[in-house]
Amino acid sequence: MTQTNPLIPAGRSALLVADFYPVVTELDHGRSRDVLARTNELIALARAKEMPVIFCATTFREGAPEVSTRNMLFAPKKTAAAAPFDPRAQMHPVIDMRDSDIVIAKRRVSAFHATELDLILRANGIDTLVLCGFATRGVVLSTVRQGADLDYALVVVEDCCTERDAAIHDALMTDILPMQARILRTAQIEAAMG
Repeated sequence: MTQTNPLIPAGRSALLVADFYPVVTELDHGRSRDVLARTNELIALARAKEMPVIFCATTFREGAPEVSTRNMLFAPKKTAAAAPFDPRAQMHPVIDMRDSDIVIAKRRVSAFHATELDLILRANGIDTLVLCGFATRGVVLSTVRQGADLDYALVVVEDCCTERDAAIHDALMTDILPMQARILRTAQIEAAMG
């Protein structure tokens, strides 16, 4: 049965899969193996509902000219070996990414900051963003904060997000993120769709 006011309205929603890098399974002590499998289920559900699937990953050109030496998080990238300047090449190989999916290269933590994400969403009449990713304290938190300031309706899929520290993940999901986003689990997503 379709809800009269679904949290995830048909034709006005997109799924953002953020920063699932190959090293994630090492960084979160293996918890992400289940998260990655559930994320693929979420991607399949989004495609079945004809919802755009958008991926994002942080990439820099060789020498990281996009990074200031004042940026504590990214300044080490200026001296690190260059990763492929291709967000598709950054994603975990088990993630079901297709050529038809939208891929965003980002240069900061938020998927919105200095990217074309907002433009793409608005151009396609999308006002609701469903998101998941690694890390909860990184791309998930930053994207929710900026997305809320841009007046998007936001849904975070709690069991498709992961974090190095499970206690930080839990605190963000219970105390911080609910101020600006609905927190759902994968099993609740289909019922929330219009």
